[in-house]
Amino acid sequence: MQTGRPREFDAEKALDKAMRVFWKKGYEGTSLPDLTRAMGINRPSLYAAFGNKEQLFRKAMDRYNARNGPASGMIDALNRPTARAVAEGLLRSAVDALCCPHNPRGCFLIQGALACGDSAAGVRRELNSRRKQNETTIRKRFARAVEEGDLQKQTDPAALAKFIATITAGLSVQASGGATRRELLAVVETAMRAWPE
Repeated sequence: MQTGRPREFDAEKALDKAMRVFWKKGYEGTSLPDLTRAMGINRPSLYAAFGNKEQLFRKAMDRYNARNGPASGMIDALNRPTARAVAEGLLRSAVDALCCPHNPRGCFLIQGALACGDSAAGVRRELNSRRKQNETTIRKRFARAVEEGDLQKQTDPAALAKFIATITAGLSVQASGGATRRELLAVVETAMRAWPE
């Protein structure tokens, strides 16, 4: 029995290129011709390898958050020994990703569906869900710090996680507006001065 023709492109590299197009233009701002041109493949190959546009977008989100993806600094930061080091690591790794010259400015999970119509409601919900999952992961790490005595007992892990998520979102908006690395790091230093002792 004859098998199908082998793929003539590197699926991982094509996915990286699709992720960057979605990151730069958002879900609705990205057209299929944008994707096929950037990925160097035709529509049938795109559909065969990745599914429809929404399925490709979801795979791009997975790629963004993967261990070797642009948002991987979060994984490393969460493993730091103290809650303060975790918080600073999260903010500094966000600045690193936001200011990387190889990446579009801003955060993919924020930029991806800021302005979407009703037809992209599922994508918007998915992005919101992923941001909430990240915040929940941070909250759990801070709750562990309270249990271990690293943070005071009266510390509210949920509020502290929301604080870090809000600062991170603000850094993304500032980066997409052209803020420099130095300016963003000054924001990180200011936020860390508010850290509970």
